[in-house]
Amino acid sequence: MILITGATGHVGRAAVDLLLAAGEQVTAVTRDPAGAALPAEARVIGGDPSWPATLAPALRGVEAILLSPRAVGAGVGELLALAADAGVRRVVVLSAVTVEYGGGYRRFAEAFTAVETAAEASGLAWTHLRCADFDANALVWAPQIRTTGVVRGAYGAAATSAIHERDIAEVAALALTDEAHAGRAYALTGPRSLSQRDKVAAVGAALGREVSWEEVPPDQVREAMLAQGVEENVPDRMLGYLAACLHEPGPATDTVERLLGRPARTFADWVADHADAFAHPHAVAEAGRPS
Repeated sequence: MILITGATGHVGRAAVDLLLAAGEQVTAVTRDPAGAALPAEARVIGGDPSWPATLAPALRGVEAILLSPRAVGAGVGELLALAADAGVRRVVVLSAVTVEYGGGYRRFAEAFTAVETAAEASGLAWTHLRCADFDANALVWAPQIRTTGVVRGAYGAAATSAIHERDIAEVAALALTDEAHAGRAYALTGPRSLSQRDKVAAVGAALGREVSWEEVPPDQVREAMLAQGVEENVPDRMLGYLAACLHEPGPATDTVERLLGRPARTFADWVADHADAFAHPHAVAEAGRPS
């Protein structure tokens, strides 16, 4: 049995699907089981990972845990202690490439480092997945692209090697099921650096219409993101990293290719997988009508 924290997040949900398809038994943790829309084959557990005691019953029979620090928060140490007591053998930590390469506000890298340190001290076999920024961060542009075709953003020239959530999930599935990855820290990125302007152009190419970039001050972007309901620390996390990558592009590694035996998915691949999110509302409505 494999337990997934953050099971409704981009990586967690992809990991649930991949593990089930491979014949693994999966326990998916969510705060809202009724609204989670997780696969029927998964054992869905209602609980709050930031209050680990709520997950104690779910840890019985678990072999490995996918640990999402954002889902668990300050409860990481307690959850790992409960896991060790329950006989869990492995933990795979979703960490950040900034732990290894720097960039962005130091407090975010330090928070991920603290989670990695807790995993290493837990007695469980550990694997750290140090991920670049997610391709899925581009979803914050979706309302603007649907309604105006213009993305008003900050640091348009900042280049990062963002990664597809499915690539992270595939590597996570390997580490969760194969002891050969214990004690390893993997820096996971997309195949090459792209600027924010390049990514916006790629969205336009996928939609078959022009989508342009308009540079605005970071404070305006932060306010707009918060108005969309984005969690309070996310704008600083994203904008701080982009500001750093304005001067030096984010790293690009070949780790995904080495581990999976194929190139990492490109940003264009990600856009193709999520094109409906950026389509004009009328186009989405038309696509959803029966013929």
